[in-house]
Amino acid sequence: MAALARWCVRHRLITVLLWLLAFGGVSAAAAAAGSAYSNDYEVPGTESGRATRLLEEGFPGLGGDSDTVVWHTTDGTVRSHAVRRTMTRTLDRIADLPGVASVSGPYGRHGAHRISADGHTAYGTVTFAQQAEHIGKSEAEAVVRTARAAERDGLRVELGGSAIGLTESARGHTAEVVGVAVAAVVLFLAFGSLAASLLPIATALVGVGTAYAGIGLLGHAMTVADFAPMLGLLIGLGVGIDYALFIVTRHRRGLKRGLSVTEAATNAVATTGRAVVFAGATVCIALLGMLILRLGFLDGVAVAASLTVVLTVAASVTLLPALLACIGPRALSRRERRRLARRGPRPELPTGLAARWSAFVERRPKLLGSLAVAVIALLALPTLSLHLGTSDQGDDPRSSTTRQAYDLLAQGFGPGVNGPLTLVTRVDGGDDKLVLDGLDTTLRSTRGVAQVTPVTYDSGGDTAYLTVVPDSAPQSQRTSDLVDRLRTEVLPRAETGTSLDVHVGGVTASYDDFADVIVGKLPLFIGVVIGLGCLLLLVAFRSLGIPLKAAAMNIAAVAAAFGIVVAVFQWGWGSEPLGLGREGPIEPFLPVIMVSVLFGLSMDYQVFLVSRMYEEWLETGDNRRAVRVGLAETSRVINSAAVIMISVFLAFVLSGDRVIAMFGIALASAVALDAFVLRTLLVPALMHLLGAANWWLPGWLERRLPRISIEPPECRAAHERLSRVSMEELREEQQRDVRDIPG
Repeated sequence: MAALARWCVRHRLITVLLWLLAFGGVSAAAAAAGSAYSNDYEVPGTESGRATRLLEEGFPGLGGDSDTVVWHTTDGTVRSHAVRRTMTRTLDRIADLPGVASVSGPYGRHGAHRISADGHTAYGTVTFAQQAEHIGKSEAEAVVRTARAAERDGLRVELGGSAIGLTESARGHTAEVVGVAVAAVVLFLAFGSLAASLLPIATALVGVGTAYAGIGLLGHAMTVADFAPMLGLLIGLGVGIDYALFIVTRHRRGLKRGLSVTEAATNAVATTGRAVVFAGATVCIALLGMLILRLGFLDGVAVAASLTVVLTVAASVTLLPALLACIGPRALSRRERRRLARRGPRPELPTGLAARWSAFVERRPKLLGSLAVAVIALLALPTLSLHLGTSDQGDDPRSSTTRQAYDLLAQGFGPGVNGPLTLVTRVDGGDDKLVLDGLDTTLRSTRGVAQVTPVTYDSGGDTAYLTVVPDSAPQSQRTSDLVDRLRTEVLPRAETGTSLDVHVGGVTASYDDFADVIVGKLPLFIGVVIGLGCLLLLVAFRSLGIPLKAAAMNIAAVAAAFGIVVAVFQWGWGSEPLGLGREGPIEPFLPVIMVSVLFGLSMDYQVFLVSRMYEEWLETGDNRRAVRVGLAETSRVINSAAVIMISVFLAFVLSGDRVIAMFGIALASAVALDAFVLRTLLVPALMHLLGAANWWLPGWLERRLPRISIEPPECRAAHERLSRVSMEELREEQQRDVRDIPG
């Protein structure tokens, strides 16, 4: 690390130029190639997946995305001659637009069910030639413009569907700008130097910008969700600024001790840079843990997010020291430079609030530890009611046309019309057709069913489908219960004595299947991620207690963050005022992604906090001093880093995207709890209570573990000495504590 930093400092202009060329080259390639994102939630082998494939094979015209045009009259009914003429012409114009495969309205022979009982609401179905992820925004916007042109006094037109959702006005890059601006203010207040405060932001922007463009190229090689770039941007800005902050802080400390700019930058990368690389590795391991689920949709998200972390870490340990060399002593504020010139170099001792807090935790570890556990437990309680399911357009902001269309359909036809179920089967002979023709009668008498359409056969009579409209909303638990009832009770009875094998598909069924697969694999996934993270900490800190405490802390942070997400999005505590729509279930894929990201990020502060304690422990062998000094010297920078990361994550609530807002609130909550409750309160309290046992490692395991150290090389000799000291000697040495920190 020291050699790498020294090369980057000496060849600072070449280093900066190489990064700029990489950023520009990847961005140009991504712009030329275009985006190829895909939200493919299908899980191979599920019943909804088989239903989708059967439907596509037997009815190719139904393979594209289906959206709706809804109109509502306040005067008269939708059957009036004027409304009928206007909307028929409008639907005909939409049918002629590029990308539209077919349009069906309510005024034909088979369209009566598309007119509400009160006659005030009607809808038409627009079927595109492709699925939503392959539909251009301009094509969807053309449909919206054509439909909206029919509006007049007394006639209101709204549109809903996945493709129409593409046209909802985005909030640009407001989230990124706000997050970066707040980070800049915090950095300036922490450093007092404009040059030093801008370097972490510049480093993070270059690394994240390169990764953002790279994710666009990655979409051409594998399935990458459309929210992956924004998720990578969210994670990259947070960790990138924080990683650079830690290195700049160490560099400034070296300057104050009289080191030259080159020596200070090299030392910062050789010490704190090691912790940055290690922390980045833990984040990547947690993210790549999603690969064991073998879900193509999540594989792309994992690789994209990991790519962002790798590039931000690389920028922190290469580009940042080059930039530090460029600004020279201006990394210190003018006051600090004048003080250094007048008084000479002096060691920077922890004083003030940080030192007093560290001493207070040492005096009251049991009380403060109990308080921290109570806070985490209280916030984690809502997690027990976590409900995974469909987050449909009924959760969109009230001002959006998709939400307006959803509400009109629900009011006019019942909530289930927004998420019908599709029953598909192969047909073999007249006996099967006879049973299918009578199946609609059985389904209408089934609890939870509001409406059933007649059976439709393909041209060869080999495949058939019918549509079941539930009496509850797509995201309702009652709809999920209906899916289970159809699959386990109603359809098996109807299939008895026939060759029929009816599969239940549709949005709710596919999301339920997706959630079931994820929940089934979640224990294995969490176990692998925690196990690998603990293994890394075990090798790095040569201790059994440190990784076990880290695992417990990370699980606590994840549980509490989930509790806050459930309260905001599932219970609706503040989601409408934030412009995120009403309450609804949590997306099925969010737990896996959030566990990966939160587990990785929560390891960062553990690494930075404990690595400083470990460094002091190797020098003194005194646990109480190591914990006290480590907390006093790192709490301020950890708190500053936490404020930056929280600000960046919360700013993404302004994106207007419900999924990204979930990530933002979850990550901000986890970081806040991790930094202000767990790492600066519960972890040091436990380490004081455990004493020298924090650093114990069986001799047989010590001899077999590989040597991968976070501490600088000069500390390794001390580690060799301490590894030969018995636990009894360590306890005696711990009692000879000297409180040499003011406060």
